[in-house]
Amino acid sequence: MEKSLRWGVLGVLLGMITAPLDGMMLGPALPAIIKDLGGLEYFSWVATAYLICMAASTPIWGKLGDLYGRKVVYMTAIAVFLLGSALSGMSQDMIQLVGFRMVQGLGAGGLMTGALALIGELVPPRHSGRLMGLFGVMMPIAFIAGPLLGGLFADVGWRWAFFVNVPIGVVALLLIGAIRLERRRIRARIDYLGALLLTVALVALSLVASWGGTRYAWTSPVILALVLIGLAAVVVLLVVERRAAEPIVPLRLFADRNFTLAQVIRFLGGVGMVVAATFLPQYMQLVHGASPIASGLLILPAMLGMVAVLIGSGRLISRTGRYRIYPLLGGAAVTAGMLALLVLGPGADLALASALTLIGGAGVGLLMQSTTIITMNTAEPRDMGAASGSVTLWHTMGASLGVAALGALYTARLQDTLIDRLGAETAGGITLTPEALGGLAPAAREAVRVAVSDGVHAMALGAAALGALAFVLAWFIREVPLRDSTPSAEPAPAAA
Repeated sequence: MEKSLRWGVLGVLLGMITAPLDGMMLGPALPAIIKDLGGLEYFSWVATAYLICMAASTPIWGKLGDLYGRKVVYMTAIAVFLLGSALSGMSQDMIQLVGFRMVQGLGAGGLMTGALALIGELVPPRHSGRLMGLFGVMMPIAFIAGPLLGGLFADVGWRWAFFVNVPIGVVALLLIGAIRLERRRIRARIDYLGALLLTVALVALSLVASWGGTRYAWTSPVILALVLIGLAAVVVLLVVERRAAEPIVPLRLFADRNFTLAQVIRFLGGVGMVVAATFLPQYMQLVHGASPIASGLLILPAMLGMVAVLIGSGRLISRTGRYRIYPLLGGAAVTAGMLALLVLGPGADLALASALTLIGGAGVGLLMQSTTIITMNTAEPRDMGAASGSVTLWHTMGASLGVAALGALYTARLQDTLIDRLGAETAGGITLTPEALGGLAPAAREAVRVAVSDGVHAMALGAAALGALAFVLAWFIREVPLRDSTPSAEPAPAAA
């Protein structure tokens, strides 16, 4: 490979890693963000708004790359992501941060898609296998380094958790800009209406998950209206996707039972992934007084378990050709890992809290690897791009709705416990940051520790129920032999 091309590939990899690295830095930094900006009731939307915009924009970035050239579109996605990162770091309140995270999410939707597409143009097939291996290495680096950097930036200034993306992204842009690439355009149609309907459905359902039973009663006009809007958007989306020339969600893929089950299980796995990264650092900082850096270190077992299982199960599936057992084990491990978190409380050992995250992390890794393989095995060659995009989309939707729903459970249980122990007036004046807790009376400090533990228990029970559902659904997967060669593409049948 030419030296200039190597530098270009490095730029592509740097651009790609910024999004997962940013996501993993957020959890340990959240208590510091809440301390500075306030707005505890909006904290889950810092992640939810980002994920919704990422999910909706991902397929559009792919089509734009076909239309206008993959290099310029990938560089545009990086630029949008960097703009959102810089604005997020300059936020003055939680509402601003949520809005700027939406900009960041719009750019993030084009990072993974653009990176894979650009590598496909830059590198001949005989070298692509090694580069896919590099992609596989970069993700674990992000999973492991993200919590540590998030803790570090929470100590030195949480804004750097966003600003750090800027120099990395600028280097990526310079390296990619030096690539000489023949400009190719492919005729493609962008399903803007499908993307809009998908966004409306995700926003409405996320608001229902976040507000239902907390800010508004489940039978309130606001919640009922959001449910109707979300369901209507889903129904119209299904109609539109059946008629679209190049739909965001190709419905023909869901005719295969294994494909459908894999997407639903991947959705549930996306929910499980947010638990360790978003909620447990707060438990470790608020209940045990761990520093932000220490809280990042303490969730490393979850990340290491996920990475180890992703690599190990992939090799085993390749060697044996059998995969049905892995989503079963994954669903069971996620359920067990979430139930294990019920032992966490004010008096729980911190080392035990850290070790218990390994179980859930390993379960999420099993679900991620097996559902990806099942998806790619069931899709026809002409649908490989759509199938890989579907896996990403469902995982992102699971993460976004999961943060909203589990965040609502966590916050509602926490506030209820505080009110029961301290009264509404006293509870309303407490700021949930490690520094603020140090100035409270012993009784109030203990009440906060119990309330945060109760919030984690409510969140864990919700996640355990979803893990159990993944386990049940995995029993309906059929063991279809894996293809041992790439089948020749067949012409697409005429639209019905």
